[in-house]
Amino acid sequence: MSTVPITKFGAQLLKEELHRLKTKERPSIINAISEARAQGDLSENAEYDAAKERQSFIEGRISDLEGKLGSSQIIDPLMLEADGRIVFGSTVYLEDLETGDKVTYQIVGTDEADLKQLKVSVTSPIARALIGKIAGDVVGVQAPAGVREYEVLEVRYI
Repeated sequence: MSTVPITKFGAQLLKEELHRLKTKERPSIINAISEARAQGDLSENAEYDAAKERQSFIEGRISDLEGKLGSSQIIDPLMLEADGRIVFGSTVYLEDLETGDKVTYQIVGTDEADLKQLKVSVTSPIARALIGKIAGDVVGVQAPAGVREYEVLEVRYI
């Protein structure tokens, strides 16, 4: 079984979700199923069907989270010593050479990626282009509109 990189923060979020599902959601849905069963005929009981469907979703998510956490390699960006190179967990400050726009991304695991929070997956085209680069390097990234060039302004491990 191969390991999947995840940041310390991302692993903590997955653990919190798993804890919530096991301690709050699972008991709640068990009660809902019991209440629906008490109403009698299960063949025409919409509440029972909905509760069983929700239970299936919760159990599937619990299994998924346990699998992800079990195969994760947790990486703390604060503990990285990459000599200024862009690596998994790095926060990268870039400037688009065409528009002059500045943007900041953190390179994270696939389960943590969220462009709204400026977190890009290590498997994304921009992250793959950035890995191994240092401040001052110019990087070409294949985008839907064509190749975009960025200058790496700074690399941090935060």
